[in-house]
Amino acid sequence: MMRRLLSVLLASSLLAGCTVGPNYVAPNLPVPPAFVGPQGVSGAAVDPARWWSAFGDPQLDALVDRALKGNPDIAIAASRVRQARMQEIVARSAGLPSVNAAANASHVEFSKNAGFASLARAFGGGGDSAGGSQGIALPGSGITTFSAGFDASWELDLFGGVRRSTEGARARTDAAVWSKRDAAVTLAAEVAQAYFALRLDQMQIATIEQELVRQRRALQIAGNVAKVGLVPPIDVTRQRGSITTTEARAEPIRADVAVRMHALTILLGEPPATLMTELAASSTAALAVPSIPAGLPSDLLRRRPDIRAAERDLAASTADIGVAVADLYPRFTLTGMAQLISTTLGTLFQGDSLQLTGSGAAQFPLLDWGRRKSTVKIREEDREQAYQRYRATVLQALRDVEDPLIQIDAERRRNAALQRAVVDAESSAKSTESQYRTGFIAQDALLNAETQVLSAREQLVASDAQLRQLTAALFKALGGGWEAGEGAAVPASTSSS
Repeated sequence: MMRRLLSVLLASSLLAGCTVGPNYVAPNLPVPPAFVGPQGVSGAAVDPARWWSAFGDPQLDALVDRALKGNPDIAIAASRVRQARMQEIVARSAGLPSVNAAANASHVEFSKNAGFASLARAFGGGGDSAGGSQGIALPGSGITTFSAGFDASWELDLFGGVRRSTEGARARTDAAVWSKRDAAVTLAAEVAQAYFALRLDQMQIATIEQELVRQRRALQIAGNVAKVGLVPPIDVTRQRGSITTTEARAEPIRADVAVRMHALTILLGEPPATLMTELAASSTAALAVPSIPAGLPSDLLRRRPDIRAAERDLAASTADIGVAVADLYPRFTLTGMAQLISTTLGTLFQGDSLQLTGSGAAQFPLLDWGRRKSTVKIREEDREQAYQRYRATVLQALRDVEDPLIQIDAERRRNAALQRAVVDAESSAKSTESQYRTGFIAQDALLNAETQVLSAREQLVASDAQLRQLTAALFKALGGGWEAGEGAAVPASTSSS
């Protein structure tokens, strides 16, 4: 028997190299040799894993760190990684023998009305209804049996279905890791952009308050000039109305500040009112706008987590085809059982109580009305869809980089023009105010000059914020914001044989 078992194991090991289904080869999509949009030249090295620190704002650094630790989406992604790793263990264990231990005690009490009672007594049979038994058990007596042992079963993975399933589970674990990294990239960019929008509102409020200082001074001037008769008293009323209009302009922005704080706090995974005090102080310091080269389009295939996750999903879909193809072939199962069986506990662990059982089974698919073949076709279509999703992800990634490159270049030129416009508007307003003091021009010219200064300053502040948000979008598009220290490194491509 042992010789036969060794023969079966040798044959199965020889057939183990037969793995049905297609072998996975990572796709090689053509990408442009360079980006079309103009690229900046980075003056200082920027850590792509912590790109937000390049803006030079410690408060932004702290907010992103808190979000990466407390955001629910990150926690969900981490849970999915752990779940995928457990699923990998489940898939791998399907190809290994399973062993179970069992113990049993049973008692059978025979019927007193059995027809062979007299015959059994004639031959001297007897029984002890107290628990044990010797010889033939008579009606009205009982037999107690004790057993303990192990049973093992093993479905031989002759055609590689389990190996393909393990490949798929491993690829899905890698995809879950990259999806978690993609969640970190997205979250960091969302926190940065929400923070920049908040600071824009606060800077606009500061700009309005500065303009109110100028307008209140102009009100005093109008009052003084009206006293000496150089301008009509109505100018005082009109200047006061201009101040009221400017004050009202700030109120919707103040409400927007609170709304943006709420949104930012939710990204941190905290209650909405948590940051109200912490971020209430308006920061008038200008944030740096880092310039970073985009590199080569081929770098995206290695750097972008969503591309890597899509590639791993494609690998998993390819392995699923092998699992379905293996189902077209026969299945072979080995089963063995070793038991100690006795009618008394005292003799249960003696050698004479040992009972061995071994069996082998084969299951051949004959008629399933096309179910298995259709399953293979379904898995092939799944792979085709995964490949198209991978292509779409790569194409979208290229666009995600090209768009901010063009927008940043245009916004930098616009920002330079707005800086000149602010200087010109302030110079014009100062000259207009001097002329109004002496009564050479009407008040309309002064009010128009004040409006132009406020508009130019607001546009410049908005342009500064737009540059920071576009830069954050570029960092996100380049795949910055994740660290490679989570688990084992994931290869760029995997080929299974």
